[in-house]
Amino acid sequence: MNTKRLLTAVSASLAVAGLALAGPAQAKVEGDTIILGSAISFTGKYSTNGIHAKNGYDLGVKRINEMGGVKVGGKSYKLKVQYYDDESTPLRTAQLLERLVNQDGVKYFLGPYSSATTKAAAPIMEKYKVPMVEAEGASRSLFNKGYKYLFAVLSTSEQYLASTISLAAEVAEKNGKKPSDVKIAMAFENDPFSLDVRAGVLEDAKKFNMKVVIDDKMPRDLNDISSTLTKVKALKPDVLLLSGHSKGAATAARQIKEMKIDTPMIAVTHCEAAKIVAKFGASTNGYLCPTQWAETLSYKGKYFGSAADYDKTFKKTYDGYKNVPYQAAQASASVLVWKEAFEKANSFDTDKVRDAIASIEFETFYGPIKFAPEGNNLGKPMVLRQIQKGAFNVVAPSKYASHPLAWPRKPEE
Repeated sequence: MNTKRLLTAVSASLAVAGLALAGPAQAKVEGDTIILGSAISFTGKYSTNGIHAKNGYDLGVKRINEMGGVKVGGKSYKLKVQYYDDESTPLRTAQLLERLVNQDGVKYFLGPYSSATTKAAAPIMEKYKVPMVEAEGASRSLFNKGYKYLFAVLSTSEQYLASTISLAAEVAEKNGKKPSDVKIAMAFENDPFSLDVRAGVLEDAKKFNMKVVIDDKMPRDLNDISSTLTKVKALKPDVLLLSGHSKGAATAARQIKEMKIDTPMIAVTHCEAAKIVAKFGASTNGYLCPTQWAETLSYKGKYFGSAADYDKTFKKTYDGYKNVPYQAAQASASVLVWKEAFEKANSFDTDKVRDAIASIEFETFYGPIKFAPEGNNLGKPMVLRQIQKGAFNVVAPSKYASHPLAWPRKPEE
């Protein structure tokens, strides 16, 4: 299903959901169906990834239901997700979650898209003591507040681009230079996720005594970073790091091409979700793209098989994907957590289910899942993929690498 048709379907479903509010409040379990709730971005600046996440949620639900559903108390139940569009606005996220709890009677939740909206969601979960398994809020500040009802399957955000720093240090040493000789330029969106990414970069750069020569904030609308790139041309850094979700990634790739930026190492978050290869072609070759997941990794589990199997299943289910965004893969993984937790708790009591989530440990196509007391996933690392002749190949950490790093970046090859 293409994006336009999906948005039309989403709009229709939201209209139906809105009408349902006038009727009797929904229960957390309706007959043989367990209702999961999610306020997620179908419109606004996070809509691209919001739709990727919805596709991942829906594929996870589809697979579990095909495999017989969820067994609780000797009875089998199907899963279903009730969605609302939070319009990429944290205040709207909070309002809709209040609605899902108080008017719709939903007691089990999947996360929104982005750290900003997840930060708005977490206090609602604590207020009502209802668990949320989230897949798209990576900010480490989500996991130092003492939340007991928030669990995340993904790696936290300070890890996203930090591995680029150690990779740059390796490259410097191989070329007879000191890591401290490396000059870094960076620009980040002024949002919780990207600022955490920046913090991780600065921590690792400090370890190597690298010099940050440009440290810019992207504009609010994410439409133009030419002022940063003009400075890049003048100062000639060794590494350029950029983080602004899908819209920022698309803007960066477009303007790097237009301005013929030749920095030897460029790393950008959200490459796949922004579809920069399809949009900007060979100019993106050599980009490093941090990912929570890749289809070439050796992960496997009982629901989807291997990472490669999930990749094939997703592409068969949804048209138009040359690469499966990790946002979709981790969304599917979060649905699997609910299946495991309901069956371990053998109950629909929210506190029993919450405790089951906290204690589960299992392998999936997305990687190991084991939650720290703070709610983050202890089991799974970040990896770096490099765009090489249009393909996304894992190049770091070396023990997960499927291909060697191409350096310096040669965009038109």
